[in-house]
Amino acid sequence: MRRLIPPHRTSRPFTDRIPSYLLYLFCGLVFFYLIMPILIVIPMSFSSARFLKFPPPGFSLQWYKNYLMSRDWMEATYVSLKVASATTLISTFLGTLLAFALVRGRFPGKNLIYSFAVSPMIVPLIILAIAIYFFYSELKLVGTLLGMTAAHTILATPFVLVIVSSNLKGFDETLERAALSLGASPFKTFLWVTLPIIKPGVISGAFFAFITSFDELVIAIFIAGTHAVTLPKRMWDGIRLEIDPTISAVSSIFIGLSVLLMVFTEFLRRRRKT
Repeated sequence: MRRLIPPHRTSRPFTDRIPSYLLYLFCGLVFFYLIMPILIVIPMSFSSARFLKFPPPGFSLQWYKNYLMSRDWMEATYVSLKVASATTLISTFLGTLLAFALVRGRFPGKNLIYSFAVSPMIVPLIILAIAIYFFYSELKLVGTLLGMTAAHTILATPFVLVIVSSNLKGFDETLERAALSLGASPFKTFLWVTLPIIKPGVISGAFFAFITSFDELVIAIFIAGTHAVTLPKRMWDGIRLEIDPTISAVSSIFIGLSVLLMVFTEFLRRRRKT
């Protein structure tokens, strides 16, 4: 019996691999250019200097301590957490229901409604902020937590809608029909069949909604007033009115939250594929 010998694989010449190396080099330079501000902010947050300076002359946790011990910074953080948490719950609920209606529904004008629902992602934020300000000023919602939450819900709901819709489009509806044929009610079918399958998308949408609200600035500048100052608004005031190095510590915390969001989203994506 003849033994099959696999053909000998010859490596490509170095000259043929030059375009690939150049592409990797270009992508690395672009990535380095985009990540450079983060690489600067994080060391500055541990600086021992009394002002913003790079490279830092020494290591210190004074700005993190100043952030944790400052009443203004803590109040702004508390407001941001309350607004972001409420925004996440409301936008996740509304976005999930809207995704079901637009993906499963059969009615005219569905594409038009979808385009209108995701328009806050497309319309320039400054225009949206001006419109919200004049509308909320008539309703006496400027400077209130309710007004801030409602405004952030407008921004966050499209993210939930897009993510949950993409999950529903790849959903096998025969599983729902099988559950219904076995006597399960529509609500139980949704609770025990549909929701566990699309749960990664719902959770990802909720995280994006939270981050969208937590780090939003433009609308906060217009409608925060004096009683609903969020953390990004407090950072803006710190840059505009005073050069407070505590901003570098807060910025590092924002960066950490964003990285955790990306890692968690990637984890959910990989888990869904397995």
